[in-house]
Amino acid sequence: MVPISEETLTSAQKELYDWLADYINTHHHSPSIRQMMQAMGLRSPAPIQSRLRHLQEKGWIKWQEGQARTLQLLGDFVSRGVPVLGAIAAGGLVETFDDIQETLDFDHVLKTRGLFALTVNGDSMVDAYIADGDVVLMEPVQEPSRIKNGTVVSAMVPGSGTTLKHFYREGSLVRLEAANPSYEPIEISAEDVQIQGKLLAVWRQT
Repeated sequence: MVPISEETLTSAQKELYDWLADYINTHHHSPSIRQMMQAMGLRSPAPIQSRLRHLQEKGWIKWQEGQARTLQLLGDFVSRGVPVLGAIAAGGLVETFDDIQETLDFDHVLKTRGLFALTVNGDSMVDAYIADGDVVLMEPVQEPSRIKNGTVVSAMVPGSGTTLKHFYREGSLVRLEAANPSYEPIEISAEDVQIQGKLLAVWRQT
């Protein structure tokens, strides 16, 4: 959706949008709520969150509330490409990603909505031809119950982190299995694991 006209924004909303456009154009990623507060001279996040909600409702931005780094501008300042959300462990577990660092320009090839990319850390998926330093392109999972056993997924274990593994469901348990015999499988209650995406493609940077 493309904004119709600047008259659809209040002065406060336009001030924030213009600042966001300048920031993202300069830094190539979206700012934090705290940075927005400082730029607008505010001491509370509530006015910023309110402005962001209105900007989203009016079609000027795309934003997941509570996750400032997911913010994307629509209209003239649309940033094309697949967001690289951070790194993912192909070994043990690491802290989950929460920041868009850059984008991969796959827009001319892939049109699937919501795709995201992760940089692989570790060698636990080498037998699946996914090596340390590769970038994996992931498709969001809307219905985890329909994931087929053996699918390569990015899975988050609350309080522990995110990992790239083969997915297997066994009753009330989920087994996250490496593609490297040096690593033991991770077994966890299905209720305690969040499947964030399934593997769509692997890109090796040379």
